[in-house]
Amino acid sequence: MARQSGSSVQESKKTTASVAESSLTREQLVEFYRLMYLSRRTDDREIVLKRQQKIFFQISCAGHEALLVAAGMALKPGYDWFFPYYRDRAICLTLGNTVEEQLLQAVGAADDIASGGRQMPSHWSSRKLNIVSPSSSTATQCLHAVGCAEAGRFFTKHPEAAKEHDGDYREFKDVKFHGDEVVYVSIGEGSTSQGEFWESLNSASNGKLPVLYVVEDNGYAISTPVEVNTPGGNISKLVANFPNFHFAEIDGTDPIASYQAMVEAVAYCRSGKGPALVHGHVIRPYSHSLSDDERLYRSVEELDADAARDPISRMQMWLLREGILDADGINKLERQVDEEVQRAADRAVMATLPTVASITKHVYSEHLSSQDARFATEPMPTADATERTMADLINCCLKDEMRRDERVVVFGEDVADATRDGALRAGKIKGKGGVFKLTAGLQTEFGSDRCWNSPLAEANITGRAIGMAVRGMKPVVEIQFFDYIWPAMHQMRNELSLMRWRSNGDFSCPLVMRVPIGGYLTGGSIYHSQSGESIFTHTPGVRVVMPSNALDAIGLLRTAIRCDDPVLFLEHKRLYRETFGRAAYPGPEYCIPFGKAKIVRPGKDLTVLTYGAVVPRALQAAQKLHRDKGVDVELIDLRSLTPYDWEAIAESVKKTNRVIVAHEDMLSWGYGAELAARIGDELFHDLDAPVRRVAAMDTFVAYQPLLEDAILPQPEDLYRAMAELAAF
Repeated sequence: MARQSGSSVQESKKTTASVAESSLTREQLVEFYRLMYLSRRTDDREIVLKRQQKIFFQISCAGHEALLVAAGMALKPGYDWFFPYYRDRAICLTLGNTVEEQLLQAVGAADDIASGGRQMPSHWSSRKLNIVSPSSSTATQCLHAVGCAEAGRFFTKHPEAAKEHDGDYREFKDVKFHGDEVVYVSIGEGSTSQGEFWESLNSASNGKLPVLYVVEDNGYAISTPVEVNTPGGNISKLVANFPNFHFAEIDGTDPIASYQAMVEAVAYCRSGKGPALVHGHVIRPYSHSLSDDERLYRSVEELDADAARDPISRMQMWLLREGILDADGINKLERQVDEEVQRAADRAVMATLPTVASITKHVYSEHLSSQDARFATEPMPTADATERTMADLINCCLKDEMRRDERVVVFGEDVADATRDGALRAGKIKGKGGVFKLTAGLQTEFGSDRCWNSPLAEANITGRAIGMAVRGMKPVVEIQFFDYIWPAMHQMRNELSLMRWRSNGDFSCPLVMRVPIGGYLTGGSIYHSQSGESIFTHTPGVRVVMPSNALDAIGLLRTAIRCDDPVLFLEHKRLYRETFGRAAYPGPEYCIPFGKAKIVRPGKDLTVLTYGAVVPRALQAAQKLHRDKGVDVELIDLRSLTPYDWEAIAESVKKTNRVIVAHEDMLSWGYGAELAARIGDELFHDLDAPVRRVAAMDTFVAYQPLLEDAILPQPEDLYRAMAELAAF
């Protein structure tokens, strides 16, 4: 484990290295200072614009410039990959961002290359430079960086997977890989408290991945000092025992020390030895943001001590002392930078603003909609007409798609046949292949590069998959139980759903999350019976589907894998091996477009809208009601929850004039409330009775079967509601 001494944090009291020791030419040193000063003056200009009310938010890179210019000069734009955070103005300028591009984001201009006016300033993004769109969330990007590094390694080992395929469904075709690229990710010292940071270290260390972590330690997370966030006040001491890492702790206000540390760290990563972490002690001469006043919580003495370590002043004095520039040269350079920034600001404030019509652009793929007609195919007859379960056909689909497209990988908790696969290869063990056996045989057939077990960490699974999908892979990940999806919620809501929209279409992460869901298990209890699909259908940017039978499961899953949007694929556990809904294998091209409901039972007296495990229960109730009272129920399986088939709903309601919305999740604030509201709003004049809902009690699912049966909607509950509404 390589390591650099932390003693250099006292560098502010010493003499900076000489030109000969720096390994930088005189021209490079001048450019180093120019970029640092350019970053600072861009911050200053934004502050002026904010006070003039020409921009709406400002957060600076001030005090971090030396560390970040050093990182940018040690790395390769458009070759390496970058997952920055909001302090990273200086590295982005070093990589090739222009001041005007950065100020266009501050203005929120239509021509803002980072987001088209959608993100706050300092959310850097550039497809050309491989700077991947970040969010305001802290530490989430660390997992994306790990996934991106994994993708680079995957394409290096499987170069054929990066080639454009005939009939390729996907938009992302320009897969970039070189074999030795480094993935940069930066984070503030306060954000190292986040779990995603530690989860990413685990995976980067285990995989010896070429990830360069840069911790920009300015001592404060807004007003909270480092010793409150970090035990002992020093993150380097806490991470020191991670294997396979190169560590360096340095004075990040010293340009030369920063550059030398970055060069060493990049070389270590590029050599394939593993990840690196450079912990740079920097300063924050300005408040956290322009909305903050650090004088409320920092003393004058502390601020003065920071000012004495200002990297701009230190670099300027060093250039003068070493004879690289004289006072006239410094003044000339700074005057040129000031003029450059002023010109950029003048152009930015005059830039065209986005139109209201642009708001909905890039929420979903505009290249390939999941509702596209190419996904409407018919089952093909095969030699084997054996009816199979939903579990069987999901497994068939995964194998089909992994054979078709080498970019498809499957990972999650326990999805592999056996991580220690020697006994598996020797035929001594059968292998696991998931707690429900839906991924059985994938690792055996496709190898551990394409099917593997993840750590027991749902955010890790989702965040890494996002990074892989950004690079052009197609991860199909499994969250073992819906009940444990919540650690991944942050990644799903703030990252997965937003990547395309917030980058104005420059980046996307079309992955599939397979999730077993639901109750009716007899003993599933609180933590193996949850529903909650409405929380995710409330999130734009993600498609949500939930099949009720084997044929729909294989058709919808194939569409999920081939379409260009992220998909939450909900699989009801009770239906995996039910007799209801079994089907013959429909062939390797069978797809079902999203947003197309299925009429399970035609009828004329009453419409029932449902999905998942309630479908067979509603069918049972409808058949009994017809036998008992002659009421003819039209039962519609929505299958796709977002998008959903409004046309089919409206047509049925106009025919029957009565409607029940039924689902397994609890009644209040559930998915059915939205459908009921829209039906009442748009189809009021077609209704002969109030819209009725049937759902679970507003509580959790209990262990004792007697209680579970009372909590979840049963066929008799549906029967009673249908009979009452038909008689209204």
